[in-house]
Amino acid sequence: MLAAMPPPVPSPTPAPGAPRVRERGDACPGALRLHSADDGHLARLRLPAGRLTARQVEVLADAAEALGDGRISVTSRGNAELRGLADGCGAELAPLLAEAGLLPSPTHERVRNIVASPASGLDGLGAADVQLWARELDERLCAAPWAAGLSGRFLFVLDDGRGDVTGLGGDVTLVAVAPDAAHLHMGGRAVRVAAADAPRAAL
Repeated sequence: MLAAMPPPVPSPTPAPGAPRVRERGDACPGALRLHSADDGHLARLRLPAGRLTARQVEVLADAAEALGDGRISVTSRGNAELRGLADGCGAELAPLLAEAGLLPSPTHERVRNIVASPASGLDGLGAADVQLWARELDERLCAAPWAAGLSGRFLFVLDDGRGDVTGLGGDVTLVAVAPDAAHLHMGGRAVRVAAADAPRAAL
């Protein structure tokens, strides 16, 4: 439901070596947690690597037209926002998003903040196709119960080596340095990992 903010839930204990989570909930909006704005309520949908299918674009457009102000806004992290929503529209919006595959894990919907080199795998310029990493990382993120306690602002950045997204200041950043290797940056430190293990290492 989109209507009311639930009370903060204590964060589960992360696995050894996992990114830290906040001990208190935060007010960062999501698809199931509305933010009240001057123009109505706002829902923010996480789109890992900024990817959408044609069907998902249609669903978002229909939802914006029927429930909001008719527009879809795109954030600096490649997520989508629906604005001008009425209070209590969650009973209509949530099923639409779920049916379109935009809510693979309701408990993790605010933590799927994954930015990846947008042209990776398309133009042959990167050291590796980090769009594939983004897909695997999203699946692993949604499958990790402790990850639901991450802040809604926690950011994973996946750069294919061209340096186009490393400046976004990710909490965890993976940079492809060769087809079979990547550098994992976290907490001011960097380690080299095998490319095949990169999504798992990010968690």
